[in-house]
Amino acid sequence: MVANGLSRGVRRAAQVEALVHMPVAIVGGGACGLTAALMLHDAGVDCVVLERDAVPSGSTALSSGFIPAPGTRTQRAHGVLDDSPARFAADIQAKAHGRAAAALVDAYAEAIGPALDALQARHGLEWILLDGFLYPGHSVHRMHALAQKTGAALMAGLQAAVDAAGIPVLTQAVVDTLVLDAQDRVIGIDYQRPDGQRETLACDALLLACNGFGGNAAMVRARIPEMAEAAFGGHVGNDGSAILWGEALGARLRDLGGYQGHGSWVTPQGALMSWAVMMEGGVQVNREGRRFHDETQGYSEAAVHVLAQPGGIAWNIFDAPLLALARGFPDFCEAEAAGALRRCESVAALAACIGCEEGGLQRTLDALRDPAPQADGRQFGRGLEAPYFAVKVTGALFHTQGGLDTASDMRVLRRDGTPFVNLLAAGGAAGGVSGDAVWGYLSGNGLLSAIAGGHIAARTAAALISSMKASHDH
Repeated sequence: MVANGLSRGVRRAAQVEALVHMPVAIVGGGACGLTAALMLHDAGVDCVVLERDAVPSGSTALSSGFIPAPGTRTQRAHGVLDDSPARFAADIQAKAHGRAAAALVDAYAEAIGPALDALQARHGLEWILLDGFLYPGHSVHRMHALAQKTGAALMAGLQAAVDAAGIPVLTQAVVDTLVLDAQDRVIGIDYQRPDGQRETLACDALLLACNGFGGNAAMVRARIPEMAEAAFGGHVGNDGSAILWGEALGARLRDLGGYQGHGSWVTPQGALMSWAVMMEGGVQVNREGRRFHDETQGYSEAAVHVLAQPGGIAWNIFDAPLLALARGFPDFCEAEAAGALRRCESVAALAACIGCEEGGLQRTLDALRDPAPQADGRQFGRGLEAPYFAVKVTGALFHTQGGLDTASDMRVLRRDGTPFVNLLAAGGAAGGVSGDAVWGYLSGNGLLSAIAGGHIAARTAAALISSMKASHDH
């Protein structure tokens, strides 16, 4: 299997010649892989994480690090008592227009709260609840983060917990081949070290927690052509390995047209600007100074709207109170430090900054003062006041949401719908809960899949190992 020069294959063997045998091997050291490793450790099951990079980071480190979850200790402590897995599941499906995999939606909605509570109680990840505003599609405040509010901090917290637990993480190990026996059981993996040396590891269960395919230009062109020319804000390691292995194994794939876009990728600085500013009254205008969509529908589909504008460019326009909100997000502070923020004392200065005609821009801004719904359905009721602030943005692809089809216990399914006994997939490697289109992405679905999926996969793998031990002892 070769795509973009990438070789990902499967070999068959009756047994593996390996110096090391581990009950569970995990391919990928992002939020999914590290969460699964921590949960396996808690269950008393030995595992090893294999990570291609020198330092585990993945898509998680590039994200905002926000995780939606109902019924957590943190949510209850903030007085949010009217949330539940059922309510969360309904919000996920509403955003996906009912096209998300129902069994997976329910499984993730049930698992994510206990997963965050376990990471807090047993591994020192202290969550805060983001309760200043609602993210698009969420009916209650349920977005969790670490105090630093970055994906890099989330990865650092998980890494510290893994180190403290003494879980082995093998970095700079590029897994390229899965080894299965004649009965379709995974018995090991082959991987390559930086010096070109090849090694084999034997295992009783394998979790693919690796990645999507956003960094594989050929796959993006084939599967989501509308993003073929978009900036890629994700991790270059998202090379589609899991899909290539799946195709080689005869596994079923799901929702390959689903992905998370972002309509607020700061250009040319290449940073993310928080969508909170849009939710609280900011607007996007094109090079002609006109609004072109209802910004509150979501930042994922906004990517497509922005890319459809002249030059694929938009401007985020906001005022001083919204600037104060934006500065609460580290991503925005980095973009501002890199010179992305323009301050304009008047509409004339703002029009000059954007390069548009002043009269048209003035009409756009005047319309914001009208409490009646705009043509696209959005209601404002508060205009923006000078000084105005502007940030130039484009639409970007962040990560794909399609992948290997799994049962709700994270076991990979064959094309006929039967599960592989001991091959699991979660996070970016598996089909998510965003349906098959860009508008199905509910804020936080990526990390929901990673952490809930890792939590469930660990439970499944632990049960597998336990039943193997029991049959061996008999």
